[in-house]
Amino acid sequence: MSLTIVIKSWMVKSNTLPRLIVFIKAQASAFVGGMTDYAIMIFCTEVFHVHYTLSIVIGGMIGAVVNFRLNNKWTFHSKDNPYKNSQREQLLKFLFVVLNSILLKSWGTYTITTFLLIDYKISRLITDLFVCIGFNYTLQRYWVFKKTV
Repeated sequence: MSLTIVIKSWMVKSNTLPRLIVFIKAQASAFVGGMTDYAIMIFCTEVFHVHYTLSIVIGGMIGAVVNFRLNNKWTFHSKDNPYKNSQREQLLKFLFVVLNSILLKSWGTYTITTFLLIDYKISRLITDLFVCIGFNYTLQRYWVFKKTV
């Protein structure tokens, strides 16, 4: 038996493959929402001369709308395993996550930019890496879009 067949068999039996697919879909939807957020942040800062911490809030709110719709309808959606929470409950929980995510991103970007003297655009990317995977994904997967099983 080849190593590929053994790995595929293990992934199916251990339910790793479906989890990996959900994780990849979550990263794709986060990327789309994040690019929306990031582009709006730069646009507001560079064109309208809004301070980058406020631009993060503006971009974060718009990117969150994009991300919520993608997550609700595509990333975590399953006909076989419905959500535990109603869409209203999901939205309220999502808002909690988003507001805290925006605060973490603003604080992290400001801190890195101010103390390490790194351009805000780079600081934001560094901050996003930690916030998106360590905070957003975990809470969205296991709290906001929690399944019945």
